Amino acid sequence: MTSSTTARRAALRRFAAAAAAVASFSPLLSTQAAEPQVLRVSAIPDEAPTELQRKFKPLGEYLSQATGMKVVFTPVTDYAAVVESLATRKLELAWLGGFTYVQARIRTGGTAIPLVQREEDARFTSRFITADPAIQGLADLKGKTFAFGAPSSTSGSLMPRYFLQQAGVQPERDFKTVAYSGAHDATVAFVAAGKAQAGVLNASVWDKLVETKKVDPSKVRVFATTPPYFDYNWTVRGDLDPAVVQKIKAAFLALDPAKPEHKAILELQRASRFIATEPRNYDGIEDAAKTAGLLK
Repeated sequence: MTSSTTARRAALRRFAAAAAAVASFSPLLSTQAAEPQVLRVSAIPDEAPTELQRKFKPLGEYLSQATGMKVVFTPVTDYAAVVESLATRKLELAWLGGFTYVQARIRTGGTAIPLVQREEDARFTSRFITADPAIQGLADLKGKTFAFGAPSSTSGSLMPRYFLQQAGVQPERDFKTVAYSGAHDATVAFVAAGKAQAGVLNASVWDKLVETKKVDPSKVRVFATTPPYFDYNWTVRGDLDPAVVQKIKAAFLALDPAKPEHKAILELQRASRFIATEPRNYDGIEDAAKTAGLLK
C-alpha cells in the first residue's frame, strides 16, 4: 500500500468521524434553525392604527433587545385577520382579546398559547356610555340606538352583550338599531356625535380618552359598568421553539415599573405589570360566547 493511499484512507476516516459528530448534534442544529430570526407581531385593531403603532414601538424595541430577534409589527384591518395569520404561520406573536384568543385556540386546534396578560386583564371591565340624560341604567336602553365595537371584540361586544342578556336585555330585539363602530375610540365618537344614543367600550380605553381630554365626560358619561372578566393577552403560535417562547415570556415578565425605561413601556400598554396567564382563564369567555350564540 502506498503512502498516498494510506493518507487518503486516513482522510476519509476523519471525514466520516466528523460527519458522525455533526449527526449526533442534529437535534440541536434543527432547534436552532427553527428559531425565527424575525419575530412577526400584530394586534387586534381595537384602536386606530396610528395609536397601535405608537403604543407598540418602544415595546417592540425592548423585545428585540431581550430576545435577540428583529421585531416587525404589522397592523391588520380586522380581528379575523390576526387569528388567521397566527393559524397560517404568518405571525409568531399577537395581542388578542379574550374572545379573539378563544377563536385562535379553536382555529389552531388548541395549539395557540396565551403567555402573559396585564395584571389589569385578570379583572377587566366594560363601560356603557351615553349622552342622553334619560338613560340611567341598562333597562333604559330599550328602544334606543346602540353601538358596540367590533363584532369579535371581547370588551366592546361579547361580554357587554352577555351581561345585557343576563339583565334581560336582548340587543336585536330590544334596541331600535344595533351598530358596530369597529373600535373602542370610534364607539365614543359615535355616541358623542349622536350616531348612537348609547354604546359600550373597554374601561382602559375610556379612561385613556378621558385622561387625554379626547372626550368630555360632562357630555358623554358612563352609566353602567360590567362585572369583571379575563380579557387581553399576548399569544404565541404553539409550534414555536420552546426556548423562543420562554425568551418572549421572560421579557414581558421582566418589565419592572421601578425602572424608568420599563415604566414608560408599561404606561403605553396601560399596564402596572405583566403576569403569566393560561388557557383555562378564558374558559369563561368561551362559555359566554356560546351563550351569546357566537360559538357553537
